[in-house]
Amino acid sequence: MKVVILDSAEQDLKELRSYVVKNFSQTTWLKTYSKLKESIRNLATFPLLGAVPPELESLNLNQYRQIVSGMNRVIYEPRADAVYIYMVVDTRRDLETLLMQRLMR
Repeated sequence: MKVVILDSAEQDLKELRSYVVKNFSQTTWLKTYSKLKESIRNLATFPLLGAVPPELESLNLNQYRQIVSGMNRVIYEPRADAVYIYMVVDTRRDLETLLMQRLMR
């Protein structure tokens, strides 16, 4: 199955890279990015691999799923034609707040 990383998720990756490199190291970023790429690649074969995030389930948005990769989660939607990656966020951040911020953009 085709995996499409949307612009919003690309921006998340750029922000995550800046944060990790600044606060940890380039090496840490490379390890983090490698794990993320592997997790996303797995979605091409197993698009229903992840669970519905509880924050989205409570809003009846059950078409979205998440996979956890290290300290990050990838929010995506499997469809008939492809898997669409919407967000890449730190597991410690409040997803509901992030979603509200996205809606306000």
